[in-house]
Amino acid sequence: MQSEPTRPVLIGVGAAHQRLPEPGAGLDTTGLMTAAVEAALADTGSTTVTGRVDWIGATRGLSWLPDSARHISETLGVTAHTVAADVGIPQQTLVNRALEAVRSGAVDVAVVCGGETKYRDDVAKRAGVELAGHDQEGLEPDTHMTWEGEIVARPEIEIGAVAPVQQYAMIDSARRAAEGWSLDEHRDDIAAIWSRFNGVAQSNPRADFGSPMTAAEIRDPSPANRPISFPYNKWHNSQWGVDQASAMVFCSEAVADELGIDRDKRVYPHVGLESSLSLSLSRRAELHRWPGMRVVGETAAVHIERPIASMDFIEIYSCFPVAVRVQQKELGLDPHATPTLTGGMAFAGGPFNNFVYQATVDMIEAVRDAPGSFGAVTAVSGLLTKPALAVWSTEPPTNGLLVADLVDDARSATSQVPLDEDPKGEGVVATYTVTYDADGPNAIGAIIDLDSGDRAVAKLEDAAAAVAATTDDLIGSQVSVEGRVLRI
Repeated sequence: MQSEPTRPVLIGVGAAHQRLPEPGAGLDTTGLMTAAVEAALADTGSTTVTGRVDWIGATRGLSWLPDSARHISETLGVTAHTVAADVGIPQQTLVNRALEAVRSGAVDVAVVCGGETKYRDDVAKRAGVELAGHDQEGLEPDTHMTWEGEIVARPEIEIGAVAPVQQYAMIDSARRAAEGWSLDEHRDDIAAIWSRFNGVAQSNPRADFGSPMTAAEIRDPSPANRPISFPYNKWHNSQWGVDQASAMVFCSEAVADELGIDRDKRVYPHVGLESSLSLSLSRRAELHRWPGMRVVGETAAVHIERPIASMDFIEIYSCFPVAVRVQQKELGLDPHATPTLTGGMAFAGGPFNNFVYQATVDMIEAVRDAPGSFGAVTAVSGLLTKPALAVWSTEPPTNGLLVADLVDDARSATSQVPLDEDPKGEGVVATYTVTYDADGPNAIGAIIDLDSGDRAVAKLEDAAAAVAATTDDLIGSQVSVEGRVLRI
């Protein structure tokens, strides 16, 4: 196979992990990311690749580190252009920037990395141990990527429906109504897909929470699986209390040839697609759909000349069960399949703003072990807000690499409804969730289709009504709204 000089290729991946119970032990976030980068560089098999690194991009996580890439470059002993990507930037976007930098010839070797050490931080906090700071005061990345647009609408904020678990629970309840399920049928469906994810995690040596759980243990609240936002319990959520980091190394084929990278190390990106359309949940006409992901999947399928459902391996972003279920539908995947190599974010662990890279490490290893195979990794940013998808193979892309932001196509495909920010009137419940305090269900947060044709967001703080809403479905019920107050 002849190389194409400017064609981007992935030549190395690495992951780092720690779960040390001793307060204060282990690496901090930047240290763990550096370990992952060093592992990825070693994975290339080249003794000279490190000296060619001239671009490093890192995601910002819970620690909001100003410029981790700068510290990593200093540890490596190289001078590199540094990039920091804020939360709200799809993780695929940073990969796409690296691919474009390599393809343009502006960069020799690009590194993309991310990491989190929330477990270490939490262990220290509980023990009263003060950890050393990250020593990044005053650092500024060469490029700072930050998001634009509305992720959560003002009325959603005002009723307290800001936490992802509440938003995703409302999306899942809307899916229940669209499928025509009872509350019990819906909870059974959630438990079924999540128990299959748990089964995959049980055989993943990198999974932090791979202990076996039955569908019933996942489905039903218990002291070990407390309810959080109906119909979701603790183990329906991404578990971010982990210490995980990962990294990828990219270059052009010409540079790969110069570095002597073996062919069996080379994995080719075929598409790096995303949509940066930012639209809050209450403004979406179809609360259970994600047209942007359908657009991304269809565009990818046309370019690679095969449907996403035909991938040999697939990792669907899995922050909550509905994220998986909606993506399966939009991408035309078998709902009875288990689209994960890792076990997903509830069981493998969901390091904040980094899981896509952890999953990509596993995906690259899988396609390398099966030459000629294809693998897809999806990404979610926000609340089913900004979709992304990458396709990888040991085979170079017949139609070249397609990198694109499909924002205009996604906007055209996504129906919107007006949001009344000061509503007064009657309507029907489009979707809802029940929140909890220490005593049990305490409130209902809802999105309402008003008789006027507008949408409204409102809340009912009534424990008895909240309890009832966990056994009797409210969707379709006639209600009234005044401001942020819901009346049933």
